[in-house]
Amino acid sequence: MGPVWDLGWAGGFHGHPAGVDTPAPARRTLGRSRSPTGLISQRGDGLGSTTVTNEQHGFIIVDKPQDITSHGVVARMRGIARTRKVGHGGTLDPMATGVLVIAVGKATKLLTYVSGLDKSYSATVRLGQSTVTDDAEGDVIASSATDHLTAADIEAAFAPLRGHIQQRPSAVSAIKINGERAYKRVRDGEDVELPARPVTISRLDITDIRRGEFVEIDITVDCSSGTYIRAIARDAGEALGVGGHLRALRRTSVGGFGLDEAFTLETLQERKDAGEPVPLTDMGTSAGRLMETFVVGEDEARKLSFGQSPPWRGSARTDEESVLMGAALNESGELLAVVSEVDGRAKPAVVFKAHGSA
Repeated sequence: MGPVWDLGWAGGFHGHPAGVDTPAPARRTLGRSRSPTGLISQRGDGLGSTTVTNEQHGFIIVDKPQDITSHGVVARMRGIARTRKVGHGGTLDPMATGVLVIAVGKATKLLTYVSGLDKSYSATVRLGQSTVTDDAEGDVIASSATDHLTAADIEAAFAPLRGHIQQRPSAVSAIKINGERAYKRVRDGEDVELPARPVTISRLDITDIRRGEFVEIDITVDCSSGTYIRAIARDAGEALGVGGHLRALRRTSVGGFGLDEAFTLETLQERKDAGEPVPLTDMGTSAGRLMETFVVGEDEARKLSFGQSPPWRGSARTDEESVLMGAALNESGELLAVVSEVDGRAKPAVVFKAHGSA
């Protein structure tokens, strides 16, 4: 398979694994014309603006509020960024808050490399109640007394959930079974139990235990992509024989992207209303937080733009099975292509900048 070309608005995002909100092709949605001032006039785009500046490309971290879907954040960001070419790097449930990696413009092609990053969370688990969804959004299906539980009991229940484990995902999830989402089967009355899958929970710390009608526990979790925090709550409750579910969830980081750099939607809307651009991190810098980067010269840049494979300039392979990925930049720090090492050469996977383009 040859490289993916992303040199303008023509390409779509169908089937993107990172949860990108798929935009319609530009030809059907924008009706653009370029003015002598370099502005792009947009008609009938529904984004609340008749004129926008030249296209922006890059990442921004949004602190997702509660009670909005990740795709809802994308919809808001389309209006704020004044473009339909917006995607996110990994879904958060509506009840969850925190880090959502948003890509704008050509940077959406980098989201493939975001979805597999490790995640960190802070969460609250309630022991003594089970719900149909394993979280606070579902109906309560069982309740049990918890006054007999000791701190040692609770720690013992969480201990087996650390490390490399087999985790059974929640039945009410977006995982597909024979092409149909698991949650839809549950909604239709089917009894669904998904097979366990390997995940890694590198840290699971109990930070607080509060006792009342039920026991509520605050935890912090560092885990691999694909881990269900509500499954941790469910499994701890099952181990204690009292049931459990997730009461609150906040994602604190995705890879190296953290809350310390996140913007609220309200702040971004205020910036837009004040005529300020979206504070995007450029694609070269963003790529450097996902993979190794290296600078290539004029001749190598030209080869990459034509889909050819110049010599690999990144780190040496440490074993035969590892896959080396890198971001090739020009001398100005602009992202030219994402490449993989194949037989000592840099094979382009995604080309972002045509040779000689501005």
